[in-house]
Amino acid sequence: MGPPGAGKGTQGDLLARSLGVPRYSTGDILRKAQEEGTPLGREALRYMDAGELVPDDVILGIVGEVVSRPEAQRGFVLDGFPRTVVQARGLAGLLERRGERLDAVVDLLVEADEIRARLEARGRSDDTDDTIRRRLEVYRARTKPVLEWYDDSDVEVVSIDGVGLIQEIQQRIAERLGRGCS
Repeated sequence: MGPPGAGKGTQGDLLARSLGVPRYSTGDILRKAQEEGTPLGREALRYMDAGELVPDDVILGIVGEVVSRPEAQRGFVLDGFPRTVVQARGLAGLLERRGERLDAVVDLLVEADEIRARLEARGRSDDTDDTIRRRLEVYRARTKPVLEWYDDSDVEVVSIDGVGLIQEIQQRIAERLGRGCS
């Protein structure tokens, strides 16, 4: 977890590779649905263009499908999900029904000025000044409570300084999770 531009995709991919499990990014899944012009993709695009979160029920359905895939049976890394307490509860229920649970939540800590600089540098079409500002507001208002919810649950929240070289951040995550890096 972390604000937009915190490095969730990069670090999630590195963690998934080191663990030998798939990484599922709801953003990537939604963008693919948009490219394919599916009804879900068109609906998601409307929310994403406005800097809003896609509705919980849509996201939970997508996540439920991907974590049920055969390649996810040994585990998986979720990138950018859950983003709301409703999604966190939904994920907990989904996993509980399967006799599973989250091992940990990794929270990448990056200040707003650094986030703005990173998002402006990556130049994605939905990274305009107004959208960046709105996405940070949405993150603070709706996603930060998810961390509080996990703090109150039995899932470990691991806060990581998300500023530095990619390899340094990867090492911090691996050390905090008690796993070596590959």
